[in-house]
Amino acid sequence: MRDRPITVVGTGTGAPLPPDAAAAVAGAGLVVGGRRHLAAAPVTADAEQVVLGALAPALDTIERYLDDERQPDGEEHPDGEPHEPRPDRPGPVVVLASGDPGFFGIVRVLAERFGAERLDVRAGVSSVAAAFARLGLPWDDAVVVSAHGRELRTAVNVCRARPKVAVLTGPGAGPAELGAALGSAARVLVVASALGSEEERVERVTPAEAAARDWGSSVNVVLCLDEARALGAVRTVAGPPAGPAGWALAEEDFAHRDSMITKFEVRALALARLGPRLGDLVWDIGAGSGSVAVECARFGAAVTAVEKTGDGAGRIRANAAAHGVDVRVVHGAAPTVLSGLDDPDAVFVGGGGRELPAVVTACARRARRTVVVAMAALDRVPAARAALTDAGFDCDGVLLQSSRLAPLPGDVTRLAATNPVFLLWGVRPPARPEGANQ
Repeated sequence: MRDRPITVVGTGTGAPLPPDAAAAVAGAGLVVGGRRHLAAAPVTADAEQVVLGALAPALDTIERYLDDERQPDGEEHPDGEPHEPRPDRPGPVVVLASGDPGFFGIVRVLAERFGAERLDVRAGVSSVAAAFARLGLPWDDAVVVSAHGRELRTAVNVCRARPKVAVLTGPGAGPAELGAALGSAARVLVVASALGSEEERVERVTPAEAAARDWGSSVNVVLCLDEARALGAVRTVAGPPAGPAGWALAEEDFAHRDSMITKFEVRALALARLGPRLGDLVWDIGAGSGSVAVECARFGAAVTAVEKTGDGAGRIRANAAAHGVDVRVVHGAAPTVLSGLDDPDAVFVGGGGRELPAVVTACARRARRTVVVAMAALDRVPAARAALTDAGFDCDGVLLQSSRLAPLPGDVTRLAATNPVFLLWGVRPPARPEGANQ
């Protein structure tokens, strides 16, 4: 036991402890776990028990206990106090945790504090696996995101972008908050509570229904599903799908009106500067055909496309459907409609006209990371640049001029110039650490 002094036992989803895990608990000198885990486990009366709340005090108790176990009689503790002789050496340490403690669980912090080589982990069934099992659904293609002690917005954006998501909840980030943030998104929430107990509940609700209820503290996990695609396809690699094999797609891959579409050369650099990824929210303002919005969604970002024309809004929806991605389309004019949207990580502004400076200003105030602006009119560059720098962004840009291969009679080729476009981008500088020199 000296080379593996901490046994971590996963429990709490209904299955009884296997004999070896039950024996480890019965022989423990210190048992750490939640109240319900301690009450259900075969902890002996003479074992020391620590109810798991805040992690730091529990980890300190484990360390002191292990120091006592290793300290020979008559020697001093690290704090200088003499070690009191004990007739019997204490038993090993056992930590009780929910489900699979190596899956968004306590194994990480224990390994960081004491070393992975000193852990003997007996994994149980995770709440995610149990919840999908209750529905009879495979989950090798599910995206799992934790909102426990983390920003809820990442979970919300993943739920908007992917058809099968499991959200591990926490205080202030439960079904009600998730449902309120998802609003009218076409998703079903499956709320799994008290898994494995007599009070177990697995309920299907809309986001609005979830937002209107008080769910208490027994929720294990929330599944967010696009039910039309919940079964999924046969997979070779688990988890979210890999990124697109190609991007900066040809204009012919999108329905558009009179060539009113961001050309693929411009789109390629815009995507590089936007950096869309799973968990992000991207705005596409003046979206037109929605080509930038669709490409960002193909990278896994949640995307909101703002378009002032009705036929344009319909075209964006059709292009998103054709490429198998979810894009939320807002029919309205920027900057007016932006106030009702969640703050984005990145913004692409591809339209704006006379309102461009006001649009860029509004976007720069809200963007967490970057704003990219595409302009055909050079006269608008100074105002857009000023809007970004005034908002504290580091600003840069480039004039893109390209010539494409085009056929000529006689089986020969010429270069056909495309219209020049100025691409401007602003990047929010990293926050200065507290106490840094001004």
